[in-house]
Amino acid sequence: MKNLLSGGFLLLIAIGLTAGCGPKDKSSAGKGEADGVRVGMTVQDLSNPTWAGYCQAIEKEIAAHGGSLSYVSCESNASKQITQIENFVASGVDVLIVHPADPAGVEFALKQARQKGIKVIAWDDNLENADIAWLIDNHKLGYLIGEYAAKWINEKLGGTAEVAILNYPQLPILLARGNGIRDAVTELAPDAQIVAETSAINPAEGIAKMETVFQSNPNVKVVCSIGGGGSVGANEAAKAAGKITDDFGIFAADATQPELTALKNNEGVRMTVTITGTNKQIAERIWEMVDELQSGETIETKEVYRELIPVTKENVDQYLNQ
Repeated sequence: MKNLLSGGFLLLIAIGLTAGCGPKDKSSAGKGEADGVRVGMTVQDLSNPTWAGYCQAIEKEIAAHGGSLSYVSCESNASKQITQIENFVASGVDVLIVHPADPAGVEFALKQARQKGIKVIAWDDNLENADIAWLIDNHKLGYLIGEYAAKWINEKLGGTAEVAILNYPQLPILLARGNGIRDAVTELAPDAQIVAETSAINPAEGIAKMETVFQSNPNVKVVCSIGGGGSVGANEAAKAAGKITDDFGIFAADATQPELTALKNNEGVRMTVTITGTNKQIAERIWEMVDELQSGETIETKEVYRELIPVTKENVDQYLNQ
């Protein structure tokens, strides 16, 4: 009997130790304890240097905290993005980060993901089936781009200039941004003439579209772009066409490294807006949201708006190669 009691006592100890050393339930993990988290991220276009830079920085940041990131491009194809979301769910990710090609189109797939306990961060769109929506006031951002362009027109060109806008109305958020650019230019530089508006989301499109613009409107002195892809392309097209002069300027958003390099080298780019900060700062903010979602804490504010920071030659060194 004594041996039986001793054996039972040891068995209870073993069971207790095993229970204590088992896998931790992530729903009970405290903040900062989301190590091992698996994140899936689908974006529209990785040929855009903005998104390539973001994804690489986020992958590095999550890995530094013991997690992993898998990221893919849907190439602005909504059906492909839905399949990517479904594949991430099937692979067992803990968190999804989605920059939607079609906001309404991904809602059902994200609803199914959340029903399985997967957390969702919506990038740029306030999706119904998201735990956090990381947002930009896009009209405000566009207006800021146009405001700097108008200041250039008034100070460098005597208030009159031919202006081209590289927009992307296929997406509602970028339509709003393009409208903001137009509103600022027409209000703040009323004697300027917008002679061309055309769609460009990446450098290849920016080059092709600006080559056509320069052929049709050789006197264009100011280019406003909704993003870094078009801006980089416009700069390359302007250099090839011999358009870079002291009164020629490109104004845009994203503050990609190619934009910042062109700005530093006194090429065509005169101002770009960094949204939140450097790629590293963006990655750190994304990790904070992932960690918060995994901690099980109540999310007090779903809608999180990002800071808009103009970058010019005066402060470019704060962001170049960061």
